[in-house]
Amino acid sequence: MLRKVILCPNPYRDAQLRVAKEAKRVLDEVGCPNVVCLPFRNQEPPEGYGLNIEPLQQEIRGADMIIAFGGDGTILHLSKTAAHRDIPVLGVNLGSLGFMAELESKDLLRLRDLCDGKYEIESHMMLDVSVQRDGRVIYSNLALNEALIARGNISRVIRLQIFTEQGKLVDVAGDGVIVASPTGSTAYSLSAGGPVVEPTARNFIVSPICAHSVHANAYVLSPERVITVQTEKNSYKPVLLSVDGGRAFSLRSGDSIEVRRSKFDTKLVRLSKRSFCEILQKKMLMGGTSNPCDHCRFGDRNAGAVDRQPAQGGDLLHAGDHLPRYQAAPLN
Repeated sequence: MLRKVILCPNPYRDAQLRVAKEAKRVLDEVGCPNVVCLPFRNQEPPEGYGLNIEPLQQEIRGADMIIAFGGDGTILHLSKTAAHRDIPVLGVNLGSLGFMAELESKDLLRLRDLCDGKYEIESHMMLDVSVQRDGRVIYSNLALNEALIARGNISRVIRLQIFTEQGKLVDVAGDGVIVASPTGSTAYSLSAGGPVVEPTARNFIVSPICAHSVHANAYVLSPERVITVQTEKNSYKPVLLSVDGGRAFSLRSGDSIEVRRSKFDTKLVRLSKRSFCEILQKKMLMGGTSNPCDHCRFGDRNAGAVDRQPAQGGDLLHAGDHLPRYQAAPLN
């Protein structure tokens, strides 16, 4: 029996919180305790919607499940908070693709199954991302999809060196590189030519972006690897780090970005027996539209509400302002 379910509607997706209201009605009918919280910190509760809005950081204590109403960006945003407390997330898609979501808004009656325990939990690997400068960590974050290291808003090739603890993997000259989890393999990494990996797998996917090479490849590495991306020394080209499409962190010449498997997992609730192949066919191969920058726009407005902030140093910049769709950049 679920003790408390948190309904987290993204008000930019759920107009007047209509879908959240209907979900609350369904859960109330079957006696499932629930509370409504907004997913973004410091956001003023909407008035006149007929719902009591409680602070998420307060209500998350003792919660058994979070239901996220929005697109994949909403799930990405909540995944950090949920993972730190080992709370599973059920996604209700109100966006364009909703690859990680389990339900559409027309399927809300299936929420009745939650109180009967008729659901499964699917565990997804997460990434610990950190930046080292002058021998100390100045930034750390947790990712479900990917860490993106990319050029700023000046159309110039950047040069990156990519290592594992076993030695150098590859040099990249181009627009940047994506280090993705299996869950992130169907997001920006896919648009950059990376492979599709089953989201419950345990791997790293390293995908160069618009590499200036005829031999540019994506790499699939074991989860035991520790991946280090080294920025070019003595260079004044702007290079940015963005985690899950959130706020961009300004890197400096000689910074090292380290990506390793996190001890945390994101747990997604599944109510159906659909296989990954079925989901892939329905949402990505049969007319589903994917915009890899949807969560960047989401992050542009709301990111950082529950993100871990950099320890010190570096500038936080808006991802939407500095991470355009990538095009091949001219060589210097």
